[in-house]
Amino acid sequence: MNAARRGGGGLFDRPATPVGTWLKIASGEPVEIMAFAGFDFVVVDLEHAPLDLQTAYRLINTAAALGMTPLVRVPDKTPSTIQKILDAGAMGILVPHVDTVEEAAAVGRACRFPPDGVRGAGGTSRAGAWGLRPAPEYLAAGNDDVLCIPQLESVEAIKAAPGMLALDTVDAVFVGAADLSMSMGSTPSSPEVLELVASAIEAAHAAGKRCGLAFGGVPERAAAAVRDGCDFVMLSNDTTMLAEAARGLVAGFREACG
Repeated sequence: MNAARRGGGGLFDRPATPVGTWLKIASGEPVEIMAFAGFDFVVVDLEHAPLDLQTAYRLINTAAALGMTPLVRVPDKTPSTIQKILDAGAMGILVPHVDTVEEAAAVGRACRFPPDGVRGAGGTSRAGAWGLRPAPEYLAAGNDDVLCIPQLESVEAIKAAPGMLALDTVDAVFVGAADLSMSMGSTPSSPEVLELVASAIEAAHAAGKRCGLAFGGVPERAAAAVRDGCDFVMLSNDTTMLAEAARGLVAGFREACG
């Protein structure tokens, strides 16, 4: 990461490994629950959940107000989408299926104001405190305090990781092991996939940056990955937590009834 960039409100300055979860429910209550549970950050999922921009805006605001770092997984790589999400106050974006250095460079430019990028000034948005934030502060925060995180979900992307991480506009990478393994006709726990994940972590550390992974509801696997060098982790998501708790409750009742 750029030495001058705090990134995500200092997400990576925490003493412990940052742990987050995905938000897929169009309601503020799950965001509050995640904050009270102790998550460091949340990722509003606009790729795999039926959430619109207005809903994302509310979830971002709630997360920030409760002291979590609000990130958003955008549904596409277009600068217009990235612009709106950052104007809404997101402190970083995850971008799915970034496969080449050129794609990573374009995404990075969309996150930064000129001369580092092409993001347009929207100082009257929430990110600019509705026009009350001094313009120099708004522009500096947009360049220095927003995380740009490409997702690596193919063998091509893993091979391009060193070049992506060499870009000043890219702060970290996130390996989507599920999609990576599907693209290989394999599984996330297969030796060939684990080898590629390890190479992404190595590339991130060689560039002085971070690499993240997701682990569903298996914290032990996440902890093992951290010991192997992973820098930030995602555990489960709001819908699956609810589903598993509900099924477990019903199953426990049926079992107790004999």
